[in-house]
Amino acid sequence: MNIKETINKNFRGNIYVIRDGEVICEHSSGFADLVNEIPNTTDTRFASASAGKVFVAVGILRLIEDGRLRLDDTLGGLLDIDLHEIDRDITVEQLLTHTSGVPDYFDESVMDEYEELWTDFPNYRIRHNRDLLPLFIDKPMMYPRGERFQYNNTGFVLLAMIIERLTGVEFDEYLKEAVFDVCEMNSTGYFELDRLPSRCANNYIYCPGTKDYRTNIFSVDAKGTGAGGAFITVKDAAAFWKGLIGGKLLSPEMTAQMLERHSGSGDEMYGYGIWILRGGQGMDHPYFEGCDPGVSFISEYDPNSRTVSVLVSNYGDDVWAEIHKLREVLKND
Repeated sequence: MNIKETINKNFRGNIYVIRDGEVICEHSSGFADLVNEIPNTTDTRFASASAGKVFVAVGILRLIEDGRLRLDDTLGGLLDIDLHEIDRDITVEQLLTHTSGVPDYFDESVMDEYEELWTDFPNYRIRHNRDLLPLFIDKPMMYPRGERFQYNNTGFVLLAMIIERLTGVEFDEYLKEAVFDVCEMNSTGYFELDRLPSRCANNYIYCPGTKDYRTNIFSVDAKGTGAGGAFITVKDAAAFWKGLIGGKLLSPEMTAQMLERHSGSGDEMYGYGIWILRGGQGMDHPYFEGCDPGVSFISEYDPNSRTVSVLVSNYGDDVWAEIHKLREVLKND
């Protein structure tokens, strides 16, 4: 079956699939700029929400391979800030695997919408990792470190702050050099919403009351942080997988360690900064994903068929429903 035949006709965004280096699906629909009817294209830069955690994880693992950091180094030993009630003995590995217990500034188990954060704290103030400190630094631990897995945004903000402490530059500057440039991801970056470069899609939220759309500029951080927020093209996402699996970013041993199951349960397993889908009778599928108001993104690598899939919508459309259909097509192809 042709992949394009399975795509929901109402889906707006990009779907890009490569098998053994050959593009087998390249689909673009919807508008990057709705009012001016500028269409999405393969070269459109899309917000990717929490998908950016995978880049932070690679940055941390590169520092480890460079001998500048260890997995068992502790938060208290790495950051010279007042951690208040946050356990100073939390390790880098626990931050990477969402087992740290640090207070999450956006606890998805009790908050439904990310934009709830900005009711009393203006989102335009969030342009650096340190700008998020007031949202979590005075909160108690969620549970004792290492006790269990619970997805946590604060943990990756702290990892990005560790990168900044060790390198002396903003985390996104380091990621550009250590990850994006290495993989030739020339269109990827962390951009301020009021200073977006060319080819960036607006992200749209439907308003039932007025039956129209508004952008998400008042719903997300003004600039991405360690928790997410990179802008990326589908081609760059595929280039990232090529660099990671091909050994450009990390040693084969460290790459394997990153893609192992370290935490989670059932089908929701987690490696270092990346989700792991159990492979059943085949090998596991690593994937990274993100969801914000007006943003949905998922990209995965199937080592059984050597296929990379990238799906993104700037209207928050259901990329998960689309990738489930895609998996079935690829499995039976």
